[in-house]
Amino acid sequence: MADLTPLLAYRWSPRAFDPSAELTPEESASLLEAARWAPSAENGQPWRFALGHRDDETWKRILISLPVDDQIWIRHAATLVVGAHTGLDTERAAYDLGQAVAHLTVQATALGLHVHQLTRFDRAGLSTELDLPGGVRPLVVAAVGRLGDPFALPAELRARETGLRHRRPVADLLLR
Repeated sequence: MADLTPLLAYRWSPRAFDPSAELTPEESASLLEAARWAPSAENGQPWRFALGHRDDETWKRILISLPVDDQIWIRHAATLVVGAHTGLDTERAAYDLGQAVAHLTVQATALGLHVHQLTRFDRAGLSTELDLPGGVRPLVVAAVGRLGDPFALPAELRARETGLRHRRPVADLLLR
């Protein structure tokens, strides 16, 4: 394997979060600052974020927009982050939002935190719950927190949580 920075090599998306761990205000600010510095087309910075910390009203409103099978484990995350984008060029805005969330994720890893991103949720319901302005389109919910006990997960999730990580070989990613 090619040399890879540990921030990327050790990044993974757990489902087992510590239900007692919280993010400090400084950690939350650091994650948003990393996202703020992500590259974007013409420096448009079309991303917007909503943060909910465990059991506050925003967190609860985000949680109910998620599928029930994900609520089982995601309810233990310290923070739920909604990533949304704005602008008329939705493909470019979505790409730029992805960059911002990637920067947030790498910063989380640097802070000893973990992020699990979800794109399967009720977007219309979440927009209503958070009273998002028109033109602000939620695209991702990221669960952020510290690692928890994988043996607290249901059996089917525990197997995925404790199994080996697999990635496609680089050769499979190259267009010929």
